[in-house]
Amino acid sequence: MKSPRPLPQELVTARWACLLPCLAAATLSGAETNGPPAVPAAPPALTPQQMFEGGSESYNNWVQVSAGGFLTSGSVPQFQQQHQTSNGAFGGIESLHFQGEVATNTTFTVDGRSIFDNHDYDLRLGLAKEKLGYVRFSFSEFRNWSDGDGGFYSPNGAYNPLSDDALNLDRGVISFEAGLTLEKIPKIIFKYTHSYRDGEKGSTSWGYTHPDSTELVRGIAPSFWDLNEASDAFQLDASHHIKATDFGVGIRYEFGKLNDALKINQFPGEPVAQKLTEDQGTTYDLFNAHAYSETWLKKNLMFSAGVSFSDLDNDFTGSRIYGTDFDVNYVPSAQSGMGYYALNGVSHLTEYVGDLNLFYKPTPFLAIVPSLRVMKEDWDAQTTGVGTLADNPTSPFDVNSQRGVLDVRERLDVRYSAITNWVLFARGEWTESDGNLNESGGLSQVNGFGPPPIDLQTDDSRFFQKYSAGARWYLSRGVTLDAGGYYKLDDYSYNNLVDSTANNSFDRYPGYLVMQDFATYDGNVRLTLRPRANISLVSRYEYQSSSIHTKPDPISGLGEVESSDMTSHILAQDVTWTPWSRLFLQAGFNYVASETKTPASEVTQAILNAQNNYWTLNFSSGFVVNDKTDFNVAYFYYRADDFQDNATLGLPLGAGGEEHAVTATLIRRISQHVRLTLRYGFYHYTDQLYGGNRDFDTHMVYSSLQYRF
Repeated sequence: MKSPRPLPQELVTARWACLLPCLAAATLSGAETNGPPAVPAAPPALTPQQMFEGGSESYNNWVQVSAGGFLTSGSVPQFQQQHQTSNGAFGGIESLHFQGEVATNTTFTVDGRSIFDNHDYDLRLGLAKEKLGYVRFSFSEFRNWSDGDGGFYSPNGAYNPLSDDALNLDRGVISFEAGLTLEKIPKIIFKYTHSYRDGEKGSTSWGYTHPDSTELVRGIAPSFWDLNEASDAFQLDASHHIKATDFGVGIRYEFGKLNDALKINQFPGEPVAQKLTEDQGTTYDLFNAHAYSETWLKKNLMFSAGVSFSDLDNDFTGSRIYGTDFDVNYVPSAQSGMGYYALNGVSHLTEYVGDLNLFYKPTPFLAIVPSLRVMKEDWDAQTTGVGTLADNPTSPFDVNSQRGVLDVRERLDVRYSAITNWVLFARGEWTESDGNLNESGGLSQVNGFGPPPIDLQTDDSRFFQKYSAGARWYLSRGVTLDAGGYYKLDDYSYNNLVDSTANNSFDRYPGYLVMQDFATYDGNVRLTLRPRANISLVSRYEYQSSSIHTKPDPISGLGEVESSDMTSHILAQDVTWTPWSRLFLQAGFNYVASETKTPASEVTQAILNAQNNYWTLNFSSGFVVNDKTDFNVAYFYYRADDFQDNATLGLPLGAGGEEHAVTATLIRRISQHVRLTLRYGFYHYTDQLYGGNRDFDTHMVYSSLQYRF
């Protein structure tokens, strides 16, 4: 046990100065009564927490206001996406908390947050009465920023920005919850939730453009999603405990409406420039009923089970229309690509899920947990619409599909700790699945152009298996070694009963596949060292190898091939050192080396092996200047140098970026009630993949004032 930290000399002096008049009075009183002089009691020592907070009072309520701003040079949209914040000034109530007893055993709570210009709002109200129940209301809204700019063509520096600021997408949730928590009757909870998304976000489904004076076409024109989504959910749950059994039942009903559109700029700034709007509208109704139970059959044996039923209905609409602007009606045009309008469809999904779990501990050192999960899904969908191409006569189309699947998953977990200073664990998972898929129809051919309708009937089976094992060894009081790994194999087999697609056509996938498997080997080791009480070191290494094997139908004339191979090495080192009770230092280093190979890279330079190598460095330090003042600094660095510029032949791959981040924070406890925080940050970012068009430098200043009561 550490000895308590001594009080600062100035605090000791001040306290005894306050006690001198009392000592003098006590001495005079003793002289007058001829008694011994009174000896003052030693002042009670403050705990470290009291010293840190500036006094002996403890405050549970507070309000904290803050203000700050960013000064950015370079790409503002990329800065906003990288840091998920607005550019410029911001401020407001960063944190608010109040709780108090409004009646006997009844507590009222308020939590809030409101940051101007960041669209960051949060309000939670609660009223709870002990042994009776509670009611809660909450509202939260926050904003996501995304860079909607297009791609970059390095040979001539062509770049297609979308706007000077990032795109904004607001997300929000409003909920009301009430619970009845009486002791001898079932616990009942009702909750209503309204969720929404509204705004725009960037997309990498870029449009076409001619980046130079040749006929070369590249898909680097900017595109974005215009989203407007809302849903309402009602949920009622009841739970109870009888003897050794906990059980519960619940129902949930949810309905929603999604009005989304993908908007693509086609050939911006060129004579053939167009706007492409792909509308996707969906309304849905979802009903779910579920139940569970958990019973301790013996002190070392527990059985649990759960069932769930879901029913989902969807109605959807859509169109893909070219025009001089977004969101226009269809008008035939000689320069328009393939599209459609008047898309209408319905789909229906039913799902049944059952879970069984057993926890058995035959000895204090051995735990065995077998489990079984069964899932049955059936869905069908029908769609109609009208296909378009240039100024040709339109052509109607219809699509029908049905899917059924049965999944059975078994899992076994074992944990063993009878060996001194060792903990061993292992897990096996197996999933068998059988399904079928029937598809007919498709987008129509217009004037002989476009893919022909399909007629496909496929039976499929899947077998997933994963084996994991690991151990923790406490070599000594200051040394811990963890080692583990897993092997995973996902195998897909297809039996194409009917396939109308010709094996020599350009769109043979997926009908010509008969087998695909995905295999992964993973191993990791972690060493934790504590050579001294104030030093901790954690070292970690992980190796992972993944491959994909593909086997086409022999009639296709293609042979089995390893279609992808990925190898990754991950190294990490973290160090924490507290050389002094007032100072801590922490540093971390991570390095990742990863490469993905495909047979295509041996045939054409248009597709290269993908490199994903990068490393990061982080450092942080905290210094307690005195009992009222703290000072913290932090630094972060990221570097990736994998960019391969083959833009003239195909798609450039790999990341080539660098990032620096430095922050300094000063915290001053002005009094027991008031705390001041000042922070400065500098951020530098470069991205080689975009030719410097997304680089930025940013300065950040921030201050907050917290009042505790």
